[in-house]
Amino acid sequence: MRKLCCAIIALVGFTAHAKVRLPQFFGDNMVLQQQTECNIWGWTEPGRKVVVNTSWDKSTHTATARKDGRFDVKVPTPGAGGPYNISFRDGDDFTLSNVMIGEVWICSGQSNMEMLMKGYKAQPVEGAVEELLCCKDDGLRLFYGKRIASLEPQQDLGGSWQEAHTASVREFSATAYFFGKALRKMLGVPVGLICTAFGGSACEAWMKADWLKAFPKVQQTITEEDVRKLQQRCPTALYNGQLSPLVGYGIRGAIWYQGEDNVPRYDFYAPLLSRMIQGWRDEWKQGDFPFYYCQIAPFDYSVTDWALYNSALLREQQQQVETMVENCRMAVLLDTGIKDVIHPRKKRIAGERLAILALANTYGVKGLPDFAKYKEVEFRNDTAVIAFDRSKEWVYFENGGTSANFEVAGSDKVFHPASKVWVNRNRVYVICNDVRQPAAVRYAWRDWVVGDLMHDGLPVSSFRTDNW
Repeated sequence: MRKLCCAIIALVGFTAHAKVRLPQFFGDNMVLQQQTECNIWGWTEPGRKVVVNTSWDKSTHTATARKDGRFDVKVPTPGAGGPYNISFRDGDDFTLSNVMIGEVWICSGQSNMEMLMKGYKAQPVEGAVEELLCCKDDGLRLFYGKRIASLEPQQDLGGSWQEAHTASVREFSATAYFFGKALRKMLGVPVGLICTAFGGSACEAWMKADWLKAFPKVQQTITEEDVRKLQQRCPTALYNGQLSPLVGYGIRGAIWYQGEDNVPRYDFYAPLLSRMIQGWRDEWKQGDFPFYYCQIAPFDYSVTDWALYNSALLREQQQQVETMVENCRMAVLLDTGIKDVIHPRKKRIAGERLAILALANTYGVKGLPDFAKYKEVEFRNDTAVIAFDRSKEWVYFENGGTSANFEVAGSDKVFHPASKVWVNRNRVYVICNDVRQPAAVRYAWRDWVVGDLMHDGLPVSSFRTDNW
């Protein structure tokens, strides 16, 4: 009898092990990237043959599991549409249902990307109640990954695909949701959003160890104890836990909202983020896929342990990434901050500004506004004349004809508030009565500021003409 029981247990164990197992982001309700060869992978008994059938073209694809049990297939996808089914057979059949073909985006970063539509405690998302009343859309699919910090690369990322409805949207990233909603409305195709974010995370945490060797200020040797103590701030820990499992999933691009944690390490953020983007692209093997990111919003860091640092320096580093990385643009949020709260409520603005960049630059939608940016300054006697790129519609001040956000310095490097500021076409003119021979001008060069220099309905980033 005992031998019979052992035999039954062994048989059950073998059957369970032999059954095809997929990462959880391959599941019912998922979205696959249209018009490409999508990678699908999973695990079964080593050496076992797996047959994959796709209902959109009634084609069959086969793969044999390697010694570690993993199998991989490439599935050609048609233009946007659905719903479809994908079936798997290795002697124990099952089917993924309600699968859509459309546009897929990775959404990552720290708490301002992670922030759910329901908000944080006593920190609501503006307009969330109204949005939850009308958010139902079976063409918008949401996957929210679990928080995982790990020393070793993981195979899976907990979560499940959900159609957009009140309950699922309430528990999903507000920034990512508004981004996806705008794409849905403009493109008219299914959109899939995979959110993998972690509040308080450092940029270094989303990078592989090899990529960090170029940055001697970053801790190079990582232990289990480091991961346990530092969690989302531990170099490589979130790449291993939350990004590595997704690498290879067919995507159109990525959106990113992070930077607050790197304010004390602002001095190398531009090359750091640039290297992260390059690394993600190298791992995905989909070429230079689009990468759009939010500039951090103003906040009074004097109430934190980072009071010695001016976050305008981090915002400047973020601006520089645009010039360092191809197919990469930044959404400016200088007009959305809250002085005493690091999580701006205006997540619709963040998501929609990211969508503007994606729609204009990835999907070729015409007629959308663009973010003007500082180009150069010319000093004409006592007047600084500032010029801008991407400013066809001319710059202007949000609340009238002038601004109190400009400062001027002479060769002594001492800055004084501007006495007179005005705009003519796409030039800003600045005079300071205390500086007769200006050498430098700064705009909104503080932690906390309400940006008021605009172009075509969008804010201009804080900037400085010096490098002091």
